[in-house]
Amino acid sequence: MRQNDWTPWLKEEWKQPYFVKLASFIHEEYETKPVYPPKQQVFAAFENCALKDVKVVILGQDPYHQKGQAHGMCFSVNPGVQIPPSLQNIYKELNSDLGCFLPDNGYLMPWAKQGVFLLNTVLSVVDSRPRSHASKGWEIFTDHAIAKINEKDEPVVFMLWGRDARNKAGMLDHTKHLVLEAPHPSPLSAYNGFFGCRHFSKANAFLSERGREPVDWQIPNLYVR
Repeated sequence: MRQNDWTPWLKEEWKQPYFVKLASFIHEEYETKPVYPPKQQVFAAFENCALKDVKVVILGQDPYHQKGQAHGMCFSVNPGVQIPPSLQNIYKELNSDLGCFLPDNGYLMPWAKQGVFLLNTVLSVVDSRPRSHASKGWEIFTDHAIAKINEKDEPVVFMLWGRDARNKAGMLDHTKHLVLEAPHPSPLSAYNGFFGCRHFSKANAFLSERGREPVDWQIPNLYVR
């Protein structure tokens, strides 16, 4: 696993009794079932966005549950993978809010490299069974990660989309950080208030006002047209 300033925290967390129990369960699941993301990518969000760099947290539910989609960062898919409906709706909101063009891929690594921490509340899932690894211990782990970010001195924007994410609002210091809530971008709920939420422009305004570099939310095209 790639090392950064999350590494000491992760190593301590992995020793905790709840996580030892969770790790045993997850190991057995990977041995006996198709589970996503690939085992070596479960902590990709932590590898690709150092704690010191976090300026925005986007909180999802659990990983995409179809083969080849999830790679350890919420809402993102690898290059060459069809853009899932929720991410298509995120791109539509970006287009409406900031005028970003609709890119030809769903690879969100450019966000992570700018300090956007792409975290799911649950970090693994069985093929075709959404929420199959909920309530097994992942939520304790990700709550602890959110609490660690909440302790940062620098102001952070938290984008909480959907019920699972919005339940975390009470954990956060609203006097220091910007906490934005909206329905999930899924086709089932995007029209209930995700579209028009303008979280991306609000995030950049907040960051700029506090002397932090705003995020370039435009995902570049990867393929020549």
